[in-house]
Amino acid sequence: MLDLGKYAGAILSSWGITLALLIALILVTWRRSHHVKRELEAAEKRALQNDPREH
Repeated sequence: MLDLGKYAGAILSSWGITLALLIALILVTWRRSHHVKRELEAAEKRALQNDPREH
């Protein structure tokens, strides 16, 4: 392990917090993308059902 001296706690906790925030950001982005994709598919389906060119 690296010798971080008296700053080891601060450095490691900063890395831990950063890693946790990055993981949270990835998860929130992934969840939001799936939500938006479902909304877009529903909107496209509604648009196709209401398209007068098909009737």
